[in-house]
Amino acid sequence: MIPLSDLNKSVREGLAYLRAQEDVEEGEVYVAANGVLLARLNYTSHIPCNGVEEPKSVVNYGVGVQAVFKAPSTSSGRAEGGELRRIGFGSETSDISVEGVKSALEKARKGAVADPEFESLARPTGEKRRLTSYHDPKALEIKDADLVDAGWRVVNGALRVFQTSEPLGSLVERPEKLGELGLIVSGDVTILQERMALASYAMPEVQTDESSLIMSFITSMVEREGSKGSGYAATTRLDGFTDEAGREAARAAIATIGGVRLPSGDYRVAFGRQATMEIMHYIVLPGLSTGMFYASGSPFMGQMGQQVASSKFSIYDDGAAEGLVGAKGITCEGLPTGRTDLIVGGKLVGLLSNHYETQRLMSDPKGKEKLGVDPKANASAFVPRNGFRFARGGGRHFDAQPGIHPTNILVPGEVESTESMARLIGDGVYIGRIWYTYPVNGLRAGDFTGTVVGDSYVIRDGKLAEPVRPNTLRINENIRNVLNGVIGVSKEGKPTLVWAADEIVYAPEMAVEKVRLDAIGEFMETL
Repeated sequence: MIPLSDLNKSVREGLAYLRAQEDVEEGEVYVAANGVLLARLNYTSHIPCNGVEEPKSVVNYGVGVQAVFKAPSTSSGRAEGGELRRIGFGSETSDISVEGVKSALEKARKGAVADPEFESLARPTGEKRRLTSYHDPKALEIKDADLVDAGWRVVNGALRVFQTSEPLGSLVERPEKLGELGLIVSGDVTILQERMALASYAMPEVQTDESSLIMSFITSMVEREGSKGSGYAATTRLDGFTDEAGREAARAAIATIGGVRLPSGDYRVAFGRQATMEIMHYIVLPGLSTGMFYASGSPFMGQMGQQVASSKFSIYDDGAAEGLVGAKGITCEGLPTGRTDLIVGGKLVGLLSNHYETQRLMSDPKGKEKLGVDPKANASAFVPRNGFRFARGGGRHFDAQPGIHPTNILVPGEVESTESMARLIGDGVYIGRIWYTYPVNGLRAGDFTGTVVGDSYVIRDGKLAEPVRPNTLRINENIRNVLNGVIGVSKEGKPTLVWAADEIVYAPEMAVEKVRLDAIGEFMETL
């Protein structure tokens, strides 16, 4: 990867070049270099395979320039006839020299448009940076052989569980016939490497950040028995990466052999960690941003400061939590990361934001109607701590403008264990893994759906009983009903992943009073 010192130099020289341009009122130079290293896993006991496929890598770097171009008259920001300043963004790939900055600026100039809602580029918030030198340098300089070893570590972890499993042994005549069950271990080990630097007229001192994370997302199957299990792991330390995701996926695949079908109905449900993460990522978090409130698209419109969930439910984002996988030192706007409480004891108290959306909501004449409170009197509820240039499944990209993205999402609770969660439910369903989770009728309506695909069980008399057959149930609910029906949240969250997402949900198990589950027909199950 390009050294951080080179990125620093590029930003200093680029900002000096911008300052020399007479038509630029203010500007920002952002330089980033990313590496995504991927070991694809594909072990099949009954079909010839490589186990760990050929590792792949994607490296990208370049410069992005955002510039505010002067109107003919700048005393009021408007020229005669009401002409506004113009704002433009341009980027240049694989060139962080001054020539690259020149090219990016010219693209910004050509594409500049008037934005009546724009006030300024990012300004200091008064908060101080908390994290520096917080990620593992070994992960930024990993060798190819180490990536392959990490992939095999996960595969071998799953195979050891399969080979020593008593339930699997009872399904075959002899140990050497175990492979005929159709054992599958698939998924990937991914290492994300990020370096960035930026400076602007308002924040001229160059700020830099570098981070890395190692994650694995594994699915295991016993194909002959139609069972499936999943496992996840994420860490910032190369030395801390283990085979746990593989072992977890294999254990879950074995445990769900012999699944049953359930009829449609309303059930008491304990959501497992992956299922909780899917609901948070696709349904809850999109509605907890200033951008969605500005667009009047949140299911929580007009409810700032009001009860939107059970008193048992709280959620917050903390990008500066040392040791957590999604932590960053600064945002891609050069502002410090930190903690933003979103829902506390069921009350909506804060929103994720970047600088642009905070300013836009603060100036919105309909802001009080959208929030339910005066935005200017409640500015502390949406401090811009989440303006990141995440894109394309990983990394802080030079050719993207800051959006609003979570970092580390935490949902605190008090329930001690899965066994305690099952006792809380009494009779119902434990839903471990869902997929294809999405809003129905638009996000604001709150309706959503998702298919139950694995790691799920009937709960009977407060205990996990027989497994639920994968792909035979679909959730059809409203997120407001789910959140208001929360009766318990587990004490400890585990970093759980959405493929191609940049935030990490430290997902708990979560018990809900009533969830609508609809049976999927046998024809649909085979698709």
